[in-house]
Amino acid sequence: MHVVVLSGGMSAEREVSLATGAQVVMALREAGFRVTPLEVGADLGALVAALGALKPDVVFNALHGRFGEDGCMQGVLDWLGLPYTHSGLRASALAMDKQAAKAAFVAAGLPVATGQLVTPEALEAADPLPRPFVVKPVNEGSSVGVTILREGDNRRAEIARGWAFGPRIMVEAFIPGRELTVAIMGDRALEVTEIATGHVFYDYAAKYEDGGSLHTLPAPIHPMIRAQAMDVALRAHRALGCRGVSRADLRYDDTAGEPGQLYLLEVNTQPGMTRTSLVPEQAAHVGIRFPDLCAWMVREAACGA
Repeated sequence: MHVVVLSGGMSAEREVSLATGAQVVMALREAGFRVTPLEVGADLGALVAALGALKPDVVFNALHGRFGEDGCMQGVLDWLGLPYTHSGLRASALAMDKQAAKAAFVAAGLPVATGQLVTPEALEAADPLPRPFVVKPVNEGSSVGVTILREGDNRRAEIARGWAFGPRIMVEAFIPGRELTVAIMGDRALEVTEIATGHVFYDYAAKYEDGGSLHTLPAPIHPMIRAQAMDVALRAHRALGCRGVSRADLRYDDTAGEPGQLYLLEVNTQPGMTRTSLVPEQAAHVGIRFPDLCAWMVREAACGA
């Protein structure tokens, strides 16, 4: 089977995508596939021509962020009739739009933080929620553009005036406690990881810089919360219509003791796929090697074509 691995792209997560793509290429070759890496840039015509010439059996979509995991690339691949890994157009677009995804989560009865959409002008004028609250883009990944505004923080007007992520800003109540994540593989929740970091929150640097975060697997949490986190992640995957691999990020407020309260933050339909990324870590924990995980994703994409 011939697999083309797409990486790069035009989003703020380009370098992360390139790292994911390089490791996926090695893993798929180790698993016995014929693999062609293809770096994606701004020239869509060149990409379409390259895919037409290569004629892959499956495309492994290792792109992250806008134009890669928001439905755009999925639409191109659908148009070309090429099977691809991860979620389809609708689920990808829904997950990338945090407000639309949140509406789907609420409809499915999943626990989410209170919040609203505001304009930059409204944020500049006044606090939209009691502090502390979180300010984040509606359509970015990897915590790009996310800020927590606490009491005494005077950056609100500055953030609003410099906003570069579209006409809408998502604001949510800040949930104290711990950061948890759960990987989904098909119809199976793998495990719960706790992510600890010395940063203010699990931001871009904490995710991708060496030593930026500490992963504890399995998370040292109450058994009831572990079961609930895995259930919430699987239900969120299904609520968005995801397929293949996804990862749900949650906050666990245990500040009043355990068991505490879980809140679903978002679902990442194309999580990082280096050998040390969160999803491969959880897969290894349950006995699935990285090459086998990547091979499963390719075969699942081919079967779903």
